Amino acid sequence: MPSTTRRNRRRDTPPPRTGNSESEVLRGFLDYLRTANAAKVADAPELQVRTTAVPSGTNLLGLLNHLTFVERSMFLGDDVSDWQATFQAATTDTVADAVTRYRDAVERANEVLDGCADLAAPVPRPGSGRSAPSVRWALTHMIEETGRHAGHADILRELVDGSTGR
Repeated sequence: MPSTTRRNRRRDTPPPRTGNSESEVLRGFLDYLRTANAAKVADAPELQVRTTAVPSGTNLLGLLNHLTFVERSMFLGDDVSDWQATFQAATTDTVADAVTRYRDAVERANEVLDGCADLAAPVPRPGSGRSAPSVRWALTHMIEETGRHAGHADILRELVDGSTGR
């Protein structure tokens, strides 16, 4: 087993200790993953956030931009016509812009979720005429989606500057 030194040891934040209700557990894990994604981008070097080290062209700024659209679509009712385009951040976007926009979307999504007492009820999507999944399904899907992209962000960030951990 390889040895680790203090310098290269991962700085992982353990999974959350949440309340016992299903809603508290689901929301606790979703917020944990949201925080991890924002942190991967928040202190990334500005010039490297658009670096694509994989053939798909995926980069840190694009991942966070995509997650912003996912939050807004799932919980705020925004319609997205081209999901592939959401992986591209505007050329004028900075790290601060993307992180602020993501955190704002998360805050607004949490405000919607705060009003959801019944996990079996549909997500109340303000301003959307689209049918909505149950709150339970939406939270579970968002944990999967956000967790998947947290893994991508882990790898991309390590390729950018060697930074690891959650």
